[in-house]
Amino acid sequence: MCGIFGYKGNKDTGALLVEGITKLDYRGYDSAGFATLDKGKIHVEKGVGKMKEISKKINVKKLKGKIGIAHTRWSTHGKVTLENSHPHMSCDGKIALVHNGIIDNYQVLKERLLKKGHTFTSETDTEVIVHLIEDEMKKVKDFKKSVIKALEQLKGMYALVIIHQDYDGMIVVRRGSPLLVGLGEKEFFVSSDVISFLPYTNKAFVIDDNELASITTKVEVENIVEGKKVKKKIQKFNIKGIQSGLGNFQHFMLKEIYEQPETLRKTYAKISSQLKQLHLKPFNRVVTVACGTAYYATLTGSYFFEKFLRLPVDVEYASEFRYKNPVIDDKTLVIAVSQSGETADTLEAVREAKKKGAFIVSICNVAHSTMVRESDFTFHTQAGVEIGVASTKAFTSQLLTLLLFALYFAKFKDEHNREQLVMYTNELLGLSDTIKKVLSGFSDIEKIAAKFTHYKHALFLGRGFLYPIALEGALKLKEISYIHAEGQSAAELKHGPIALIDKDMPCIFIALKDKLYEKVLINMEEVKARGGKIIAIATEGDTEIKKFADEVIYIPHVSEEVSPLLAIIPLQLFAYFVALRKGCDIDKPRNLAKVVTVE
Repeated sequence: MCGIFGYKGNKDTGALLVEGITKLDYRGYDSAGFATLDKGKIHVEKGVGKMKEISKKINVKKLKGKIGIAHTRWSTHGKVTLENSHPHMSCDGKIALVHNGIIDNYQVLKERLLKKGHTFTSETDTEVIVHLIEDEMKKVKDFKKSVIKALEQLKGMYALVIIHQDYDGMIVVRRGSPLLVGLGEKEFFVSSDVISFLPYTNKAFVIDDNELASITTKVEVENIVEGKKVKKKIQKFNIKGIQSGLGNFQHFMLKEIYEQPETLRKTYAKISSQLKQLHLKPFNRVVTVACGTAYYATLTGSYFFEKFLRLPVDVEYASEFRYKNPVIDDKTLVIAVSQSGETADTLEAVREAKKKGAFIVSICNVAHSTMVRESDFTFHTQAGVEIGVASTKAFTSQLLTLLLFALYFAKFKDEHNREQLVMYTNELLGLSDTIKKVLSGFSDIEKIAAKFTHYKHALFLGRGFLYPIALEGALKLKEISYIHAEGQSAAELKHGPIALIDKDMPCIFIALKDKLYEKVLINMEEVKARGGKIIAIATEGDTEIKKFADEVIYIPHVSEEVSPLLAIIPLQLFAYFVALRKGCDIDKPRNLAKVVTVE
């Protein structure tokens, strides 16, 4: 959950490192640091806060040399301080490294190193690695061999970039956390995300687990477990498809909300094409694994699958999946969903399912990610780069993919009306234009949001296909506005949550004209009778809803199966405008990181 950037080449390193790591500050933004190698000495500069502030404080001119590493941190071990920020140095000042991941056995290693006389300056797990390398250097006198010996003692996950004052290059190694090497003209880049070096090269390869790359005047890669050299496949990345700027928008989150008509159009075309390439072996049940927003996408997907495919679906939190000894076999289809494809818990769930013989279909937005490489088949959503930590366009792309999957395979079942399936497909084809209509009414949503910024709690309520959307709507509000928000099935209101209802607990009902509409109205009456404030997301033309709701946000009528894709849009905008009014850091909310690469 940190960002790593490294450079070896013929350019001055300082400004380039700052530029590269700034593009990764969505991965971690508590602190940042830089280490450059110049004339046989390593120089380090660090700062606390976001890169926008740090870049003004540090002296870039001091970051001289043609070799350098940089890091932006999302704290796991130790508070946000200069001492805990990366890079970390060896006692003799000859070695510096940056790290993304978690070392599980760092306490044991630290105690051992302290007894040997090593001095620690931070509270981090990372610092043990640089001292281990230093310790091994005393024995073997070889930088690369010392790194390998140190790694043999580590338990956990890591992506590392390491420099030594007497080594004309960098050593890069990975186990579990993402890392790529970019290849320019007589220069090399290392990064957690290809976006950071695209201005310089679009050629890169992925470092896989247990691989170590020695980067000097050339790149040599070896698998340190098997002891074999590895020939890497170089990929070309589409610069236009990856570069992203704010344009005329104040925040990336708002920009990404407004990009959804286009990203859904592209995703529809891509997934429709890929579905024809998917050949599934027979299966009798579906298990989905995901975390956070992606989990709510899979929960919605379970409604699609059970309706159209008539198969039992188990929706699992990936973080719990492998610890419960799941019942999986070769007749199980496992669908894994992750925006980044690097979510640690989801990756481990995929590996657990594969061990048990399941066929793995993943839904992912990053074509070069670990999850894509480890799945039997991947649907590549076309959301493009999503910078805002609170997911919006990636979520709707996941929903669309799951619905298209269910509709496609429903064609092969006799019980379905083919004409009705075509109707749903046509509705999805026009979805982009329908969403544009919702976005055009943003000013109404902004005015309603302004009335609710002073509340400290909120309930989001929905039923059927819209129950998971209530969960996701609540998550968006809590993520970026820090208002305590909970999603519930409206049917569960009487089973406990109704005790919370008073004038200070607003309720956001997703009350569209579907088969459960009248039941939701009854729930709204129950809230109204207890003095609760109600915002309703309602179907255009519904005047009856005004008898119950204090505020109404209207959206166009769509079928209940397609409604989740539309109903989430006003909830995204509502969360955004509440957070904007409160002055929150919308794109980088406190304590959160975009890519959760640690367990």
